[in-house]
Amino acid sequence: MPMYEHVFISRQDLSNTQAEGLIEHFGAVLSDNGGKVVEHEYWGLKTMAYKINKNRKGHYAFVRSDAPAAAVQEMERLMRLHDDVMRVLTIKVDEHEEGPSVQMQKRDERERRPRN
Repeated sequence: MPMYEHVFISRQDLSNTQAEGLIEHFGAVLSDNGGKVVEHEYWGLKTMAYKINKNRKGHYAFVRSDAPAAAVQEMERLMRLHDDVMRVLTIKVDEHEEGPSVQMQKRDERERRPRN
């Protein structure tokens, strides 16, 4: 099955548990449609570069999934209809990277590529 990475931003007035509950909710949507969540991360409440729907901050969440295209389309459709989700980004990847995402790694643990 194709592999995807999803990042979504939810409203700032949600609590941390409600924001993490959204991850579980949309993971269940993938599971119901024949996919599975490989890994998920809650990145926390972060300040955005510009306002989205009059919100200056948002709860960021990251999900790695292994799902058919129809399941991903259904999850994205439900995300766009959900009032608490402000933005969604889905990327198809060849393989999932091991370990935590770059956002969750500490600054000294990150491997930097040399500049050309």
